[in-house]
Amino acid sequence: MADRQEKSNAKSPDRYFLTAKIEKFADKMAVLITSDGQKLLWPIKELPDDCQAGTMVRIILSTSQSDQTEREKIAKDILNQILKSKTDL
Repeated sequence: MADRQEKSNAKSPDRYFLTAKIEKFADKMAVLITSDGQKLLWPIKELPDDCQAGTMVRIILSTSQSDQTEREKIAKDILNQILKSKTDL
């Protein structure tokens, strides 16, 4: 359960995640093993396309407010990059 309190990075202090390894695929589910040994079943269709057995994944937990904050930050970063590239011309 220690992973539960681990933060993803300093840029997104309100995002929490678990890391897990894809152990195998069974029917339409992937079997994920977290770093503390818990097994989770996850629908294969909800995994990124490049996943295979042995792939490490991150399961992110967020609230609608933290999602909105993250989208706003991304939008501001993109706008700043666009403005910066125009001033560099």
